[in-house]
Amino acid sequence: MKVGMYYRNSDVRLEEQEIPAVGDNDVLLKVMVSGICGSDLMEWYRIKRAPLVLGHELTGQIVAVGSAVENVTVGQRVFATHHVPCDECIYCLSGHETACLTFQEKNNFTPGGFSQFLKVSGRSVRTGLLELPEGISYETGAFIEPLATVVRAFRVMSLSPGDTLMIYGAGLAGILFVKLAKALGVGNVIVADINDYRLAAAKRAGADFTVHASEDVPLFLRRMNGRLADRVVISTGALTAAEAAMHCADRGGTVLFFAVAQPGETIAVDFNQVWRNDISFKTCYGAAPRDNRQAMELLRCGAVEVSDMITHRLGIDQIGEAFRIAAEPTGTLKVIIEPNRE
Repeated sequence: MKVGMYYRNSDVRLEEQEIPAVGDNDVLLKVMVSGICGSDLMEWYRIKRAPLVLGHELTGQIVAVGSAVENVTVGQRVFATHHVPCDECIYCLSGHETACLTFQEKNNFTPGGFSQFLKVSGRSVRTGLLELPEGISYETGAFIEPLATVVRAFRVMSLSPGDTLMIYGAGLAGILFVKLAKALGVGNVIVADINDYRLAAAKRAGADFTVHASEDVPLFLRRMNGRLADRVVISTGALTAAEAAMHCADRGGTVLFFAVAQPGETIAVDFNQVWRNDISFKTCYGAAPRDNRQAMELLRCGAVEVSDMITHRLGIDQIGEAFRIAAEPTGTLKVIIEPNRE
């Protein structure tokens, strides 16, 4: 089978591998759609494990099922996720499933979503496979994982209807924040970015106001919203965005680190002002099974529309070009790979 082997962002090669053998507790998928995630482009994070086959935003059709698997059958159209929690440790039981060591350390995909066939194993067979409802295409289903991370973020920061939401970063995740916020009746949604193309995309997605990140964003907030924001989401790894976000949270507000800078990069925080103004810092990493189920329902009922976010569709033979395109902020939102395109 064909796979896209990652060596670095500028070197993703088409290679051949054997189709994974299926054990008693495994499932084999024919991968239909696999999206390139922003984390796939975090070279500092990926290159230390290279070469490897990436891809974790995917859907496919089950073509083989191990003899001990009872929850799915051959022929089903499914979404699959590579990391799932143990559901037994103190972190899982207290609602911090993505802090679970099983979640963080066990990858249940072989080799990865940028391949024609994928073996799903371990707990992902039991809790990481969701049958796609009728009406959800393979393309739409590939958004379950990225949308689920946003669903989890909304829960973490306790966003309420009527709150003002400020989003730094108008990439795919930032746009999903806009779409979900508007679907849930959030008040003003303001987006900041350095790229005009992505600011325009945020506006089309429903953002009430957009602002170039080089401007005085707190002043813009006060002028357009009457005050600073109740919730501020950092949806970019740019250190300057994290530093600027600190000045955008209103008294009693929350700053959520949805994306982070590279290891070793730090920001200075005047905790006296944070303390006096009752500002909270939150973090959000990944998505748990319950988040995936909620995301799938949001897509099924049409509360969040995602088809307009796909800017490029390429076959596995074009995997290197796909990564090059995905790294370009202008003209690109979501690049999807169709490994079995004929």
